[in-house]
Amino acid sequence: MNILSQLLNQPALPAPKKQRSGVEIKSPREIETMRQAARIVATVLKEISELVQPGMTTADLDVHAEKRIREMGATPSFKGYHGFPASICASINHEVVHGIPNRRKVIRPGDVLKVDTGAYFEGFHGDSCITIAVGQVTPAAARLIKVAEEALYKGIEQVKAGAFLMDLAGAIEDHVKANGFTVVEDFTGHGVGRNLHEEPSVFNFRTHQMPNVKLRAGMTLAIEPIVNAGSKVTRILGDRWTAVTVDNALSAQFEHTVLVTETGYEILTDRSTL
Repeated sequence: MNILSQLLNQPALPAPKKQRSGVEIKSPREIETMRQAARIVATVLKEISELVQPGMTTADLDVHAEKRIREMGATPSFKGYHGFPASICASINHEVVHGIPNRRKVIRPGDVLKVDTGAYFEGFHGDSCITIAVGQVTPAAARLIKVAEEALYKGIEQVKAGAFLMDLAGAIEDHVKANGFTVVEDFTGHGVGRNLHEEPSVFNFRTHQMPNVKLRAGMTLAIEPIVNAGSKVTRILGDRWTAVTVDNALSAQFEHTVLVTETGYEILTDRSTL
């Protein structure tokens, strides 16, 4: 989930209690708790990817996600966050992020469906997003989804202690642009842990807007490139949440919660291990 406080012009989240250069470094015990929170998120997203089919509504998916998160001993990170009314964000086709689940929003064959969710378990959050091709999508849509997922892993591959955030950002941006797509700049990834959104902001494109933070073992990051088939520019609908492409072009997003280690990274929300 992206930095909703920016979208709503909310004040910044309180600083974490335990910081190093403004960024929280998790202890081994805290990391183990985050593994459990992240595993809950990964489980829910894997189930949704297998469950979704044409004719369902995005509200159906939200009901499933909340039920499963609570069954596994956690609470939904998103529900009630700055007033967000659901446990998942469900964004279809030209909807970029923060789509509100709705009983009238029917999922159709060929849709490009983004599902983003988080779980709060014993004081820590996990956060992840997937894009689902519903049934048979167009070749152009399939390519967009493929490139967006590849871009996420291009960024993750740069993660290790001693690397810099712009290493991630550059790898993501270069891959997206090389394939003829655009990176959304209105939303970024973020630190995640005690709070759903913590420092640092994790950009998906090169920028001088923020310090180029050096990564340290024990940081936990939500890396989440959003890739558009057309313009990178977005606008917010009247519900004050849903962001859409200005040209109605398709959008795809992938996100993982990632732990920085001394030698590389650990993908805490990895679904392939379930």
